[in-house]
Amino acid sequence: QVQLVESGGGLVQAGGSLRLSCAASGRLFSSYRLGWFRQAPGKEREFVAAITRSIGSTYYADSVKGRFTISRENAKNTVYLQMNSLKPEDTAVYYCAAATRWPTEVRVGVQFYDYWGQGTQVTVSS
Repeated sequence: QVQLVESGGGLVQAGGSLRLSCAASGRLFSSYRLGWFRQAPGKEREFVAAITRSIGSTYYADSVKGRFTISRENAKNTVYLQMNSLKPEDTAVYYCAAATRWPTEVRVGVQFYDYWGQGTQVTVSS
């Protein structure tokens, strides 16, 4: 069992930046594919970014490409999401997720992730 705990959310003005962190328990962190998702009120949870296990290939949703950066620090069992040039439409609860299957492949569907954090709120004011 893997426990994921997000932090770093908050209120920021449009154009600002935030860095989310997600700390994981367990000794197998480096073997997981990791992802960030978000869910706005009344909407389905959507993919934001993912990073694979080995060489750490990254993949982004078109809506955040060029503004957000996902990275991982295996020595600290932590995955990050650096968010720049934030927009009001980025407002959502952000979740990190870990996957044990297909760790070297990019998968964007929620069904391809096995463990989830509790989420952290990000609010971008206009």
